[in-house]
Order: sequence, then C-alpha cells, then structure tokens
Amino acid sequence: MPEDGLASPMTDLLTDRDGPRDECGVFGIYGPGHDVARLAYFALYALQHRGQESAGIATTDVGGNIMTLRDLGLVSQVFDEQKLRALPGDMALGHVRYSTTGSSTWENAQPVYRSDRREIALAHNGTLINAVELHGELRERGVAFRSTSDSEIIAALLSTHEAEKIEDAVADVLPRLRGAFSTVVMTDDKVVAFRDPHGLRPLVLGMLGDRYCVASESCALDIIGARLLRDVEPGEVITITDGAFSTRMVVEGERKAFCVFEYIYFARPDSFMGGTVLQGARGRMGELLSREAPVDADLVIAVPDSGNPAARGYSRASGIPQDDGFVKNRYVARTFIQPGQELRKHGLRLKFNPMPEIVKGQRLVVVDDSIVRGNTTRQIVQMLREAGAKEVHLRITAPAIRNPCYYGIDMSTREEMVAHGRDTEEEIAAELGADSLHYLSLDGVYEAVGVTRETHCDACFSGEYPLPGTPGAQDKHAFEHGLPLVRA
Repeated sequence: MPEDGLASPMTDLLTDRDGPRDECGVFGIYGPGHDVARLAYFALYALQHRGQESAGIATTDVGGNIMTLRDLGLVSQVFDEQKLRALPGDMALGHVRYSTTGSSTWENAQPVYRSDRREIALAHNGTLINAVELHGELRERGVAFRSTSDSEIIAALLSTHEAEKIEDAVADVLPRLRGAFSTVVMTDDKVVAFRDPHGLRPLVLGMLGDRYCVASESCALDIIGARLLRDVEPGEVITITDGAFSTRMVVEGERKAFCVFEYIYFARPDSFMGGTVLQGARGRMGELLSREAPVDADLVIAVPDSGNPAARGYSRASGIPQDDGFVKNRYVARTFIQPGQELRKHGLRLKFNPMPEIVKGQRLVVVDDSIVRGNTTRQIVQMLREAGAKEVHLRITAPAIRNPCYYGIDMSTREEMVAHGRDTEEEIAAELGADSLHYLSLDGVYEAVGVTRETHCDACFSGEYPLPGTPGAQDKHAFEHGLPLVRA
C-alpha cells in the first residue's frame, strides 16, 4: 500500500480491483532531433496501467549530465509542460511504478540515479529474488544506498563496475542477477536494455524514424508513432546509439518463463504479445470459458474494464446477450481525497455503480479476469443482488490463484487468497455469495493465447516456480525491514 507523499491517501478501496497488483513499465530512447522527454511522457502515459504509484523521466545530452525528475503520483500529475521543458536532451528513460520490493516512497521512485564510477540512470521492471545477498555484498564493499528498492542494487552494481563500457558491465552483472528484470540503463552516450534469461517480464524493441527505442509493451510504441521490431530476447543485451543498435546474447539456453498473466490481465489489450493482439486472445478466453462452464442465464455483464473482452467472447459463444451492468467512474484514481467514514461504507460504489434498470430480475453471468483476495468480488456480488439481480454466476478467465508471485507482481500472501483452503469452486462461490463460480482452465488459457506452457510461468496457479529457490525469496517488505541501510 502507498505510505508516503502524494499517493498516500489513495486507499485500497479506491484503486484496487480483485486481480493482482500491477508491476512497472519502462521506456528508453536514443533520439537526437526529437523531443525525447515528451516522447517518454506519452510512452509512460500508455504504460500507466502497469504502475500508478510513481513516475519519472531522466534525460541527457550526449557527453552531458543526466537530469532526473520523479515523484509519487500518476504520469499526468508528476509532469507538466514546464517540467518537460526542463528535461532537454538526446536520450530519455522513463518509468512508472507499482512497488513490488520496497515501500511507495519518493526514494524508491525511478529512474534510479547513481554516479559512482560512472553516471547512470536505470529503470527496472521485475523483482530480484537474490536481492538480500547482492545488497550484502555491496555493503561489504562500502557501497551506500538511498532507497530500499532492489532496482538500486542493479544500478549500484553497474555504476560501480570497473569495466570501461557499460555494456561490458551489464554482461558481467546480468548472470549474477536472479529473478525478473527487464531493465533499461542510460549513460551519457548510450541506452542499454537487457532482459533476464527466463524472459519473465516483457520488453520490446521499436523504431521511430531512424531512431531506436525500447518499452515494456508495444502500446507505448504505438502512441509515439514508433513501429514494433521484435522482443528483446531473454538474456540479451541491446545497446542503442546514434541511429544504430548492437546486440549481444549474454545468457542462452535457460528455460523460458514468460508470465502468462500478462496475457490475461497485465498488458494493455491493444499490445502485441505471443504473436497476437491481446484483445483477441482475451475474447477467446471468454469463448472457451463458455464452453467449459455453460450456464442457463439471461444476460452477460463484465466487471469493467478488465472483463470486457472476455464478456464479449462469452456472449458470442453462448448466445446469451451482453449489456453493461455497471457504470465505472474512470476518474476515481485521480482523486487523492480520502472518502471518510460516511462514504467509506458505500465502498466500491465510488468506482463501480450497478445499473438496476439492466440487472433487475436477471440471471447474470458476471465475467472478470481474476480473483485474488475476493473482497472486491464479494462486494460486486452483493451490489448486484441489491440492484435486483435474480442470480449471479461468476465466470473468471484465469484459474484459481493460490500462490504468491516472487517475480514482480504483488499478489498478496497465500493465506489472504480466497482460494486458499478452499478446494472446490463451490466453496469459493459460497464464500463470495455467488450462485456459481467457474474458472477457466490453465489449458484453456494457453489454447486461447496460442502458446505453450513449456515457455511460460504459471506459478501463481500451479505452484511450479521456474527458478530454483524461489519459494524462499523475500516478500515485498522483507528486504527493507531486514537490512539496515548505509545512506549515500
């Protein structure tokens, strides 16, 4: 939960949905002749769904100093015209954050800036599972830290490295990092992007005119008029300079383990992943869910916005008509005023309001992408019944989540999950107050996307973690609570 600064009053009540918390989004460009700060701003705007706690941009002229501006809040709250004009340069780095290691404080906002042996800015999406070990090694060397984020560990390893070239430093450091890390680094003369050997988190390479850029998702390229070239490969290091890029494969042959939840929820529906636009894949998830879990009902409605594509797919396949059962207040995330006790009892109505004219007397199929704790879903079922729904049948386009993620997604503890200790869908449905509940099978997810399980991570569903030693990794705050800081 946010703890300090601008975002502190943004309570779980206002911002949460029952699915997992988002992670982070990164962007980098080498673009002489372009307004790189503005390009970074709009790229981050497109990646806002990946993190809403903080945002930041760093820029530099070739051979010049790195300038960084970061703060807690949404992209549109952190930056304005005056601030963007204060960030000139030929290169830019951008980051939006949801904290997965370390609290939501200004010190943990990114890009991370360090000036040890070399000056760098760094943006990171993912989580290191050996952060405590690496932090201890650096502290023994007398390296000081300003934050409690594992991202600064990567930055410190690179900033203090003795190699003359940053890409050589990355090539030496990358094999020592364990976990998920899609990372972009900027120095005074180049942008370097690299991805963990398992490819857990996404990272793509694009081209704007004759300049190259990288981003977490292709939607960030679309918004600035860049075209998608390809994914950055797992274990690959890409160096972007003036009108050119070079590539170096540092680690090869590891088991690929791309996060299957990117397809289900995290990535924007217009992003291109796994050989398909996700909007289509999510629609197919709804179609397959209708085949796996048919129900005699009158109306299909979505939990907006995450359930919209799947609800359309469910309706198409089942022949049950679809309508909007909720009005969503899309501006709730922009208020930082706490609702207070008088309004808090109305809870989720601040974000979703059911439409009695649509749902009254109807047997409803309610489609969403996932359930973790179940608190929001329970309230949704209750609101629909209060609005006059005759029956409420939950259909979820992901399997039951029973295991935490250690690779950059905040999914709560195992004990907090509504599926924990409940072996059947009937038990979970009873806990949520629904007439029935069915999850899409894991095979159904892979069929909808058109990919194989052998190259993906589905540990949150299956409990099978692709990286050895993962279950012993620290939780979100163990790193900062367990180690004293040596402040820089």
